[in-house]
Amino acid sequence: MRMEVAHDTLEALRRLMDGEVDILTLDMPPSEGTLRCTNHWLVAASQADLSQSIDTWYRPEILEQIKRRPAARHEVRRKARPMMLNANTGQICQYDGLLQQHASTIGWDWRLLAAQCYQESAFDPQAVSWAGAQGLMQIMPATAAHLGVNGDIFDPATNIEASVRYLRQLNQTFSDIPDQSSRIPFILAAYNGGANHVRDAMALTQKNGGNERIWRDVAPYILKLAQPQYYRDPVVKSGYLRGTETHGYVEDILARWADYRGQARNFSKASTPAPAKHQRERTEIRRPDISYD
Repeated sequence: MRMEVAHDTLEALRRLMDGEVDILTLDMPPSEGTLRCTNHWLVAASQADLSQSIDTWYRPEILEQIKRRPAARHEVRRKARPMMLNANTGQICQYDGLLQQHASTIGWDWRLLAAQCYQESAFDPQAVSWAGAQGLMQIMPATAAHLGVNGDIFDPATNIEASVRYLRQLNQTFSDIPDQSSRIPFILAAYNGGANHVRDAMALTQKNGGNERIWRDVAPYILKLAQPQYYRDPVVKSGYLRGTETHGYVEDILARWADYRGQARNFSKASTPAPAKHQRERTEIRRPDISYD
């Protein structure tokens, strides 16, 4: 389901009658040519089956439950933990050993996996998202089933192993990007927003003259997939994407990885070679020293 916001009531009603949208959530009496389903719901008069389905589903207490929910749409119930456990020793979190062990199986710097883990759950193994994602790396139950995960998904070792197995699949999905370092942001974007949406952004990039294998060219189209003129383009197969979330997810992880590489260098057993450049001051770090071209 995709939600769009109209600028005013007239626009909302016009879009309903023109067939651009199927349902309006609007607290007003039915207008000519519309059929009122129940409080707050309007559909076109021709959509009697849809109206009946909504009436069957909707209960007034649903609205009160929504009003009581926190404002954050993509909330994760988790306990706050520091981004760095011990800067003096370079210890990022209590799961460093597991992160090192499993990151080595995909050729990743373990600190990159740690940066992603913090983004997902803030290192809380009991974290649960609004959508049902679970554990340190926020594995969806359906993904766990697809991966054939055995055991408690909230167990840190099981959760990290499952996420790395999924990352390995995504690495293969984007194997047409020959350089592994350049592939990383594509994999992160797919982990958050889905591989098909990333492919859509790549197709738009190519169509508009960019290089679909360079992240800096693709990233703007990740954002543009929230705009109708782009997600309705014929080359786009999977439709709308809340691109700001996926784009921000990648940017935040890469920035955090840069910080971790500055602070956790001595503690690292990373598989990625240390950068050739001289280490910059921590306050200046914003991206890893690896190029994503």
